[in-house]
Amino acid sequence: MTEPGPTAWPADPIRTERLVLRQSEARDRAALVALFASPEVGTYIGGARPRDELERTMPEVPGRRPGFFVIDLDGAVIGIVTFDRRDPGRPGPSHPDAGESWLGYLLLPEAWGRGYAAEACAAALGWFAGAFPGVRVALCTQTANDRAMRLAAKLGFTEVERFEAYGAEQWFGVRSPVAPSG
Repeated sequence: MTEPGPTAWPADPIRTERLVLRQSEARDRAALVALFASPEVGTYIGGARPRDELERTMPEVPGRRPGFFVIDLDGAVIGIVTFDRRDPGRPGPSHPDAGESWLGYLLLPEAWGRGYAAEACAAALGWFAGAFPGVRVALCTQTANDRAMRLAAKLGFTEVERFEAYGAEQWFGVRSPVAPSG
């Protein structure tokens, strides 16, 4: 993620109609272990991580960094939304770092199909546009992930290219910077 600069972190919680996006806390650890260990969640991201490994290696307060939001529904963590800089060692598009920030999100399977990902990502993108005006946001997903492909279009991402990685076709898209209103 682009360094916060004048944007204070932790960000104030972002409230939507049904959700709160907030900084992670120690009480979120069990839900985040379950998220990363879920075989369903891991389907399109290279597989689930072993629960015992996560229990050993996950910090007491996981994800405590700028750009990492937990998605809270009525006091329970149902997922995460993140903004990151692209890891240069990770397979990706031919222009690996055009200065954009990469949007990522994961939700627990029991939260799928209810519009929470769209609601959380739209709110996080709104925050990002205000915090980092003019910075482009990128998103990458497997083309086989129909739900993620539909969400990318709904959020305003436009395809730039497709490439092969992790044994599957990947879709790379960008969302043009949104100028803050006011």
